[in-house]
Amino acid sequence: MEGGRMLRNSQIIVLGICIAAATIVSSIILSQGFLKVTKFVKEQIIVTGSAQKNIRSDYIVWRGIFSIRQADLKSAYQKLGEDLVKVKKYLIDKRVDEKEIIVSQIVTNKIYKKNEKGNDTNEIQWYALSQTVELCSNDVDKVDKISRESTELINDNVEFESQAPEYFYTKLDELKIEMLAKASENAKQRAESMVKATGNKIGFMRSARMGVFQITPINSTEVSDWGVNDTTSIEKKVTAVVSASFAIE
Repeated sequence: MEGGRMLRNSQIIVLGICIAAATIVSSIILSQGFLKVTKFVKEQIIVTGSAQKNIRSDYIVWRGIFSIRQADLKSAYQKLGEDLVKVKKYLIDKRVDEKEIIVSQIVTNKIYKKNEKGNDTNEIQWYALSQTVELCSNDVDKVDKISRESTELINDNVEFESQAPEYFYTKLDELKIEMLAKASENAKQRAESMVKATGNKIGFMRSARMGVFQITPINSTEVSDWGVNDTTSIEKKVTAVVSASFAIE
């Protein structure tokens, strides 16, 4: 009986030792796993990459305004109609397709006589009429030249004012994809350069966030948190920015 009791005690001791050993081993495995997870979370680098490219506008919008001022409304409308014929002829002579010429409605304003105190009276002194012509074209150089030369119409007794053209780039969607890829590659190169001194290497990209897209004149340094979309220049500079995080191996 006593021998059997001693055997059971020995078995209990051995079992306790096994359980303790298993607990220790499990704790080590779990702690190693936790350390790996912590390492995975903490060992990363966040960088900003950018890419730039010069582009040339491939679409232009230009407007010109011609106006007339006369005391008689009927005569004013007649004169404005004659001026419209002259403006269209001028543009067609410049190799503009008549179908491309957009003519706005006539804007009519009444100008009243002033009294001795400089205040308006109820008596109409002039009728001021104006009309706008607009060209939208892919032939940027041709329309740009017209915008600079169109005041020649003044020599034909047309009171004409040329507005500043607007220049656009129509392939922005394709360009954004190209630029974002280049900005991401630049971010990776910067990350590699930063960790090189530590003897580590860059792993896979964990996340990437696109920044604002800037379209500015070539020599401009303008930057905006909301992005810039320049329409004042034919030659433009496009800048794309990406914020990316990489694992460190």
